[in-house]
Amino acid sequence: MTSTKHRHLTIHDVVRPEPPLAVRGAITLWFTAIGAGVAESVLGALGAIGDGTPVFGLLFQIAFRAIVYGGLFVVVDRYFRPGVAWARWLLAGLLGTVGIASLLVGPVDWLLHDGDFGTVHWSASFIAFAAIRCVHVSAVITAILLSFQPDANRWFSHRAVRRTR
Repeated sequence: MTSTKHRHLTIHDVVRPEPPLAVRGAITLWFTAIGAGVAESVLGALGAIGDGTPVFGLLFQIAFRAIVYGGLFVVVDRYFRPGVAWARWLLAGLLGTVGIASLLVGPVDWLLHDGDFGTVHWSASFIAFAAIRCVHVSAVITAILLSFQPDANRWFSHRAVRRTR
């Protein structure tokens, strides 16, 4: 019979603890933002098809967005959730700059050039799109804020307490 020395492991050595509340909230909001982006894409594609845009012309945009949103989902789930530092910076940097700019450029341009709410066609699709866009922008901004709270900073610094005997 072979004798082996066993180290006394605790659950903290085997399983990493759950992320802190700020990180869990940020995860939920990142997924909310991704879902809102998907919903905006669906509404946009349906609107384009309704306006007579050939479906074939939309395929590239749909494929590109599917890759982007799928990649973001993987980054949030596989890397952000367990506390990989680059994932936090990627999400904050990419979605906090390029993402927010792309979401706000249309409304800001409209406000600067037209800005007449009397000319807005208040259809159900416009209201749905505007509501989803508000959720999308709010989710990204709040996720970024939560991602850099003190508890989140500790989570991403990998200085989590490990108990060893």
